[in-house]
Amino acid sequence: MERHGIIRLGKGEALPEALRGGIVALGNFDGFHLGHQAVVGRAVARARAEGRPALVATFDPHPMRFFKPDSPWFRLTTLEQRAELMRAAGVDAMLVFTFDAALAALSAEAFVTSQLVEQIGAAGVVTGADFTFGKARSGNVAMLAGLGQAHGFSAETVGAVTLDGDTVSSTRIRAALREGRPRDAARLLTRPFTIRGDVRHGDKLGREIGYPTANVDLGNYLRPAYGIYAVRVTLEDGQVFSGAGNLGIRPSFDPPKELLEPYMFDFSGDLYGQVIDVALVEFLRPEAKFDTLDALTAQMAADCDRARQILAAD
Repeated sequence: MERHGIIRLGKGEALPEALRGGIVALGNFDGFHLGHQAVVGRAVARARAEGRPALVATFDPHPMRFFKPDSPWFRLTTLEQRAELMRAAGVDAMLVFTFDAALAALSAEAFVTSQLVEQIGAAGVVTGADFTFGKARSGNVAMLAGLGQAHGFSAETVGAVTLDGDTVSSTRIRAALREGRPRDAARLLTRPFTIRGDVRHGDKLGREIGYPTANVDLGNYLRPAYGIYAVRVTLEDGQVFSGAGNLGIRPSFDPPKELLEPYMFDFSGDLYGQVIDVALVEFLRPEAKFDTLDALTAQMAADCDRARQILAAD
């Protein structure tokens, strides 16, 4: 099934003939950071040089979510966001394996033969150097290369990418966001961390105090540090607005409710039902509880002034 440039591969379902024989970048690629970009970039370059389709194959849900369903939310991108980033990088299609009990039980060799050879018909596979696969992560890149030789496809690895002397990783990005360092995360991602969500009806308290906000559920995204951020909001029609956003549980209001609430400068209109992108540019301050509405609105005015200055200089 294809949707948003994503092809979900059903059990035993072969890839369309036009996409078979491709060069496949294989991995989770959550966030599509500098390291992921190097792997995918190598696959695209090889595909173009050899006149083959450039493909990305990934997993959903993330294996960690399958094995540890109660783990805290950690996603940096939705599948749709990743597909858009892949297309911009020159990928022809993003293939998604459903990570379920059946896939988790496949041996490393069975994964290669059933998924890469039979289902995808890969001519070449590119991974990061630390890629593992198969039941209990029993397969590594050396095994993949050997299986590739046996089954007629090439296997290539791309080494880790470093920045400031440390390896670029999703773990490092998540730590930066949890610690309120969105600019550090953005350097590793090559763009700000962006939450995409539907604008839904809220309690309209912001409107009553002169700061109407768009209420966006945090979904399966990693929870960054709670607080106030300078943000940029992209609407469905492509318009971009600067703003300030509260991400957290709004301790001044009862009952607490976890939300991302961007207030957009110089915007008026109805966004209900739209899907918007909220990019976290800079952390301004932690959430705080205010004793009076006047104290809260005074602080919000100060936050907005600071956000305007930051975004104007950005």
